[in-house]
Amino acid sequence: MAAMTEPKLISGNANRPLATAIARRMSMHRGMSVGLVDARVERFNDQEIFVEVYENVRGEDMYIIQPTSNPANDNLMELLIITDALKRSSADRITAVIPYFGYARQDRRAKARTPISAKLVANLLTEAGVDRVLTLDLHAAQIQGFFDIPVDNLYASPIFALDILHHFKGQLEDVMVVSPDVGGVARARELAKRIGAPLSIVDKRREKAGEVAGMTVIGDVAGKKCIIVDDICDTAGTLCKAAEVLMENGATEVHSYITHGVLSGPAVERVSNSVMKSLVITDSIEPTAAVKAAPNIRIVPTAPMFAQAILNTWSGTSVSSLFETDTLMPIYEGMYSAL
Repeated sequence: MAAMTEPKLISGNANRPLATAIARRMSMHRGMSVGLVDARVERFNDQEIFVEVYENVRGEDMYIIQPTSNPANDNLMELLIITDALKRSSADRITAVIPYFGYARQDRRAKARTPISAKLVANLLTEAGVDRVLTLDLHAAQIQGFFDIPVDNLYASPIFALDILHHFKGQLEDVMVVSPDVGGVARARELAKRIGAPLSIVDKRREKAGEVAGMTVIGDVAGKKCIIVDDICDTAGTLCKAAEVLMENGATEVHSYITHGVLSGPAVERVSNSVMKSLVITDSIEPTAAVKAAPNIRIVPTAPMFAQAILNTWSGTSVSSLFETDTLMPIYEGMYSAL
């Protein structure tokens, strides 16, 4: 049954440009102005976070747009405090739209006496008053099971498939999708299936954490335009090394499609100086000035998909329909209309 009130968006400080773009896209769909709820999210001198919502939200269907990216703790606290402010203001339903879910890499106990921080974050969100979560490419799909509330996990692969079909038009027979490690094979296979390309794997061995001892390419990449697919690019060390190994094994070009461009430390410099022809990321994390200026880094927007997902959630229609490339093509009309 369709909702009686209009969906309302509110944003923290983590990625205001994305929140604004989602609001603008929803305005196009609704044929009316959809703006961000007027609020202030500020810090006191001792860095405590303070939130004040200036509009009436009683009985409203609220959507908080806030990735928990760097600084992860500050952005997570903003999300929790905004949730508390809305809950105490009698909002009817609160959906946390988290384009990048921080702490997702801590989804299991790899050693003794270590936390499962992703589960802790799930508990915090639920206890704060979040009624459902909308996110993108969780590092581990089982994190959905950490929540006792509905979680919609969107995928970047349909957008990436559109982008690849557009930019490699007429060259698809030479394209090979590559997983940078054994753990990412399912993600790479999904994209390879969408574009009808073969799959290869780079198997890496680590002597200790953070250091790759060696890499082996599984599959024949000679004469191929290789596309590395992964969910997170942090310092880009492994990614750049994988690109080098692929070129050494006869690849003609190496491109990378990564959902979340964390790109911390020396990452941008490494990517700029690497053999990679291009790195394509989404805007799930607000790109820095250095990322925007990098000649071989390109950003694809997620606002059209998030806007449609929010409208589908609000109206009670299917969100999983957005998993299909054919469904997303009209949403991204203008960018890939020449396909």
